[in-house]
Amino acid sequence: MNSRRLTLLGRIAVVACLPYLALKLLWVLGFDIGVIDAPRVSRATWVAGNAFTFLLDAVAAVVAHTLTRPGGRRAPAWLLALPLWMASGLLLPLLTGLVGGSLTGLVTGARNPLTAGDFLAPWVFGVVYGGFLVEAVTLLGAFTVYAHQRWGGLLRRPLHALPGTADRAVQRVFLLPAAVLLAALGTVRILWGTGSTLGVAATDTDSRNVLTAAADWSQGLYSVAGAAGLLLLALPGLLPRLRVRTALALAWSGSAAAFACGGCLWLGQAVADGLSPGASAVPDGLPGLLGALELCTGLVVLCAGAFTLCELTAAARPAPPAAHGHPAPPMRHAQEHAAFSASRRHTRECATPDDR
Repeated sequence: MNSRRLTLLGRIAVVACLPYLALKLLWVLGFDIGVIDAPRVSRATWVAGNAFTFLLDAVAAVVAHTLTRPGGRRAPAWLLALPLWMASGLLLPLLTGLVGGSLTGLVTGARNPLTAGDFLAPWVFGVVYGGFLVEAVTLLGAFTVYAHQRWGGLLRRPLHALPGTADRAVQRVFLLPAAVLLAALGTVRILWGTGSTLGVAATDTDSRNVLTAAADWSQGLYSVAGAAGLLLLALPGLLPRLRVRTALALAWSGSAAAFACGGCLWLGQAVADGLSPGASAVPDGLPGLLGALELCTGLVVLCAGAFTLCELTAAARPAPPAAHGHPAPPMRHAQEHAAFSASRRHTRECATPDDR
């Protein structure tokens, strides 16, 4: 049942990517379909931005297809985890911010820029964001099923049963400050989403609307949730009976949202500023500092997660047999291997019938 569900969700995600990919390809090739005010953006920035976003969604489609294949279970973990982490950071805030902002506009009567038709025709937003919403639900849903099939034994464990790693103390040195910084950055985003103009220039304040406000509070909530998840993973004794999957989901989504929607957006604005001399694309003051800090915080969490993944993967490999005449491995390494072998047996015991 889980395998059929994974295949269905993955295929729908691939199909949901196709309209966006087709539209972006047409724009890169010079066909400005649905574009009302093309001169607003320089040609170099327009082509570079569309080519980059085309590549991002193409990677998402490839990953979604890989999840549905039998060989996906044998793919290196980082090869799937990295693009899906980025996809989570882009799609989750979009899903909540777009839906929340649109509903707020309907209730309050505030102007929704998606229906204004100033730069792009309204149908373009319907195609693009409609595809994103379907993609968010199906791609992340497929990954959830895949993760429970591949690492279900670990994800179902309580936090106090996490296998010990040699660099746990080093992880805390990086993750605890990252959690504090992520909570502070998220709090600022929430304040902006509720109408505060703290550190925002007057020119930027005038351009704010119901969707930018929803994007800020949505991203801020994800960042605060991510800080809580990092804190629980770094200090599992705080809530020892909480499942690993809950803390990991909070840390995963929160750090990804800060990095992708905050830090990468700031980096993209910096690149656009370099491609368009004389145009100030990078926000000044606190918004610019916030974007740079979100980029750095996301990178710290990404590196810490990558090191942990490599350590767990290396430790889970069977130890080579001792050659004749050579001493056996040290007792500490033998104990670590036995612990991870037990962890792998527990994973197989928790696997679903489809996995076997």
